[in-house]
Amino acid sequence: MSELKQLHKEAIPAALEKAERYRLLNEPGEAESICLDILKIDAENQKAVITLLLALTDRFEKGYAVSDTQTKELLSRIKSEYDRIYYTGIVAERRGKAKLRQNTPDCRFQAYDLFREAMNWFEKAEAIRPPGNDDALLRWNTCARIIERNRLVPREEEEPVEFPLE
Repeated sequence: MSELKQLHKEAIPAALEKAERYRLLNEPGEAESICLDILKIDAENQKAVITLLLALTDRFEKGYAVSDTQTKELLSRIKSEYDRIYYTGIVAERRGKAKLRQNTPDCRFQAYDLFREAMNWFEKAEAIRPPGNDDALLRWNTCARIIERNRLVPREEEEPVEFPLE
Protein backbone atom coordinates (compact mmCIF):
# COMPACT_ATOMS: atom_id res chain seq x y z
CA MET A 1 0.00 0.00 0.00
CA SER A 2 1.18 3.52 -0.72
CA GLU A 3 1.96 5.76 2.20
CA LEU A 4 -1.07 7.89 3.03
CA LYS A 5 -0.82 11.65 2.74
CA GLN A 6 -1.39 13.64 5.90
CA LEU A 7 -4.15 16.19 6.18
CA HIS A 8 -3.20 19.68 7.36
CA LYS A 9 -4.65 20.66 10.73
CA GLU A 10 -6.23 23.84 9.33
CA ALA A 11 -8.13 21.72 6.78
CA ILE A 12 -10.05 19.81 9.47
CA PRO A 13 -13.25 21.95 9.46
CA ALA A 14 -13.65 21.63 5.68
CA ALA A 15 -12.84 17.91 5.85
CA LEU A 16 -15.53 17.41 8.52
CA GLU A 17 -18.05 19.14 6.25
CA LYS A 18 -17.07 16.81 3.40
CA ALA A 19 -17.45 13.76 5.66
CA GLU A 20 -20.96 14.90 6.61
CA ARG A 21 -21.80 15.50 2.95
CA TYR A 22 -20.61 12.00 2.00
CA ARG A 23 -22.76 10.53 4.77
CA LEU A 24 -25.77 12.42 3.40
CA LEU A 25 -24.95 11.11 -0.08
CA ASN A 26 -25.02 7.57 1.34
CA GLU A 27 -21.28 7.14 0.83
CA PRO A 28 -20.17 5.97 4.29
CA GLY A 29 -16.84 4.59 3.06
CA GLU A 30 -15.73 8.02 1.90
CA ALA A 31 -16.87 9.62 5.15
CA GLU A 32 -15.01 6.94 7.11
CA SER A 33 -11.79 7.57 5.19
CA ILE A 34 -11.96 11.32 5.80
CA CYS A 35 -12.60 10.82 9.53
CA LEU A 36 -9.64 8.46 9.78
CA ASP A 37 -7.45 11.14 8.17
CA ILE A 38 -8.70 13.72 10.67
CA LEU A 39 -8.21 11.42 13.65
CA LYS A 40 -4.67 10.62 12.55
CA ILE A 41 -3.67 14.24 13.26
CA ASP A 42 -6.29 15.10 15.91
CA ALA A 43 -7.11 11.88 17.77
CA GLU A 44 -9.44 13.63 20.22
CA ASN A 45 -11.60 15.40 17.63
CA GLN A 46 -15.08 14.59 18.94
CA LYS A 47 -16.93 15.55 15.78
CA ALA A 48 -14.71 13.21 13.75
CA VAL A 49 -15.17 10.37 16.27
CA ILE A 50 -18.95 10.74 16.15
CA THR A 51 -19.06 11.13 12.36
CA LEU A 52 -16.89 8.02 11.99
CA LEU A 53 -19.22 6.11 14.33
CA LEU A 54 -22.24 7.19 12.29
CA ALA A 55 -20.49 6.31 9.02
CA LEU A 56 -19.82 2.82 10.35
CA THR A 57 -23.44 2.41 11.44
CA ASP A 58 -24.58 3.65 8.01
CA ARG A 59 -22.94 0.48 6.71
CA PHE A 60 -25.27 -1.76 8.74
CA GLU A 61 -27.95 -1.20 6.11
CA LYS A 62 -25.56 -2.10 3.30
CA GLY A 63 -24.81 -5.49 4.82
CA TYR A 64 -21.17 -4.71 5.66
CA ALA A 65 -19.75 -6.41 8.69
CA VAL A 66 -19.07 -3.81 11.35
CA SER A 67 -17.77 -5.33 14.53
CA ASP A 68 -19.03 -4.51 17.99
CA THR A 69 -15.39 -3.91 18.88
CA GLN A 70 -15.16 -1.05 16.37
CA THR A 71 -18.29 0.67 17.61
CA LYS A 72 -17.43 0.13 21.29
CA GLU A 73 -13.94 1.56 20.78
CA LEU A 74 -15.37 4.67 19.16
CA LEU A 75 -18.06 5.03 21.83
CA SER A 76 -15.35 4.87 24.51
CA ARG A 77 -13.60 7.83 22.86
CA ILE A 78 -16.63 10.10 23.22
CA LYS A 79 -15.93 12.40 26.17
CA SER A 80 -19.44 13.70 26.89
CA GLU A 81 -21.40 11.24 29.02
CA TYR A 82 -24.65 12.33 27.37
CA ASP A 83 -23.25 11.85 23.85
CA ARG A 84 -21.71 8.48 24.73
CA ILE A 85 -25.05 7.20 26.07
CA TYR A 86 -27.08 8.76 23.25
CA TYR A 87 -24.86 7.31 20.50
CA THR A 88 -24.86 3.90 22.18
CA GLY A 89 -28.63 4.05 21.68
CA ILE A 90 -28.15 5.10 18.05
CA VAL A 91 -25.90 2.07 17.43
CA ALA A 92 -28.50 -0.30 18.92
CA GLU A 93 -31.32 1.37 16.96
CA ARG A 94 -29.45 1.10 13.66
CA ARG A 95 -28.57 -2.53 14.32
CA GLY A 96 -32.28 -3.10 15.01
CA LYS A 97 -33.27 -1.51 11.70
CA ALA A 98 -30.76 -3.67 9.84
CA LYS A 99 -32.09 -6.82 11.56
CA LEU A 100 -35.67 -5.85 10.76
CA ARG A 101 -34.83 -5.57 7.06
CA GLN A 102 -33.54 -9.14 7.07
CA ASN A 103 -37.21 -10.10 7.54
CA THR A 104 -36.88 -13.52 9.16
CA PRO A 105 -38.75 -14.54 12.32
CA ASP A 106 -35.57 -14.80 14.41
CA CYS A 107 -34.34 -11.44 13.10
CA ARG A 108 -37.66 -9.84 14.08
CA PHE A 109 -37.10 -10.99 17.69
CA GLN A 110 -33.53 -9.71 17.57
CA ALA A 111 -34.74 -6.40 16.13
CA TYR A 112 -37.24 -6.06 18.99
CA ASP A 113 -34.48 -6.68 21.52
CA LEU A 114 -32.21 -4.11 19.85
CA PHE A 115 -34.96 -1.47 19.69
CA ARG A 116 -35.73 -2.03 23.40
CA GLU A 117 -32.01 -1.76 24.18
CA ALA A 118 -31.86 1.50 22.23
CA MET A 119 -34.91 2.81 24.10
CA ASN A 120 -33.20 2.03 27.42
CA TRP A 121 -30.13 4.00 26.35
CA PHE A 122 -32.30 6.89 25.14
CA GLU A 123 -34.08 6.98 28.52
CA LYS A 124 -30.68 7.21 30.25
CA ALA A 125 -29.62 9.99 27.88
CA GLU A 126 -32.91 11.83 28.37
CA ALA A 127 -32.30 11.90 32.13
CA ILE A 128 -29.02 13.83 31.69
CA ARG A 129 -29.75 15.75 28.50
CA PRO A 130 -28.72 19.38 28.12
CA PRO A 131 -31.55 21.91 28.45
CA GLY A 132 -33.57 22.18 25.26
CA ASN A 133 -32.17 18.95 23.78
CA ASP A 134 -34.94 16.40 23.22
CA ASP A 135 -33.03 14.26 20.71
CA ALA A 136 -33.09 11.20 22.97
CA LEU A 137 -36.84 11.56 23.47
CA LEU A 138 -37.37 11.80 19.70
CA ARG A 139 -35.25 8.68 19.09
CA TRP A 140 -37.14 6.79 21.85
CA ASN A 141 -40.44 7.66 20.14
CA THR A 142 -39.07 6.52 16.78
CA CYS A 143 -38.12 3.12 18.21
CA ALA A 144 -41.51 2.76 19.90
CA ARG A 145 -43.27 3.53 16.60
CA ILE A 146 -41.11 1.05 14.68
CA ILE A 147 -41.96 -1.67 17.21
CA GLU A 148 -45.66 -0.84 16.99
CA ARG A 149 -45.79 -0.42 13.20
CA ASN A 150 -44.00 -3.72 12.61
CA ARG A 151 -45.84 -5.55 15.40
CA LEU A 152 -42.56 -6.63 16.95
CA VAL A 153 -42.78 -8.70 20.09
CA PRO A 154 -40.25 -10.26 22.44
CA ARG A 155 -39.30 -13.87 22.04
CA GLU A 156 -41.46 -16.07 24.26
CA GLU A 157 -39.69 -17.80 27.07
CA GLU A 158 -39.55 -21.49 26.32
CA GLU A 159 -40.97 -23.88 28.86
CA PRO A 160 -38.37 -26.32 30.12
CA VAL A 161 -38.96 -29.82 28.86
CA GLU A 162 -39.49 -32.27 31.67
CA PHE A 163 -38.83 -35.92 31.17
CA PRO A 164 -40.66 -38.46 33.33
CA LEU A 165 -38.48 -40.36 35.72
CA GLU A 166 -38.66 -44.11 35.32
